[in-house]
Parts: sequence; C-alpha cells; structure tokens
Amino acid sequence: MADINVMENLIIELRRGSLVLSVLSQLTEKKYGYSLQQDLAKLGVIIEPGTLYPMLRRLQKQELLECEWDTNENKPRKYYVLSDYGKEVYQELVNEWERMKQDIDKLVGGMK
Repeated sequence: MADINVMENLIIELRRGSLVLSVLSQLTEKKYGYSLQQDLAKLGVIIEPGTLYPMLRRLQKQELLECEWDTNENKPRKYYVLSDYGKEVYQELVNEWERMKQDIDKLVGGMK
C-alpha cells in the first residue's frame, strides 16, 4: 500500500492541473466567486478561496474572463463570465483534455 502522504500529494498534483479547466467550464454564465466555489464542490472539485480568487484574477488579466460588480445588494459581488476569447481558449483546452485523456487511457489501460 502506498504511503498516505505520498498519495495525497500526488492526487493534489493531479487535480491541480485540471483546476483551470474546471473553473472555466462553470463560467458560461455569470457567477461570483463563492457561488462558483460551491458549484464546483457539488461536482466534486474542491478549490480553496486562496487558490480560486488569484486564479480568477489571473484569468481576467489574461482576458479569458470578463467581470462586473453588482452593487445592488447589501454586499457587492464581483461576477465573472467567459469572454469571447475565453470561450475559444476553453474549447481548445477541452479538445486538448480529450487528446490527453485518450493518451493516458492507452498508457494505463493495461494496468486495470
């Protein structure tokens, strides 16, 4: 049996590579950070605020996301959504994910 700490670290590394794709997949509609985090959690993707918010800022800086503030409520919220460029990049990432998945399936298929 593998060392528990080693396994946990390897699983974290494996998931880390898919977080951007996971976040982008949920931003076809406007969402604010906390609702995005909750929606991802419901789908089994746990992302800490300290990881999510810097990622959202980075994706916005890369022009993959558009954002706007809603100040109509008591607590202002910043909403994020894919930009047109972000939609293109997201689709390319999905295509690359599918290619990688097929390649990995070939590699690990014999180990099942």
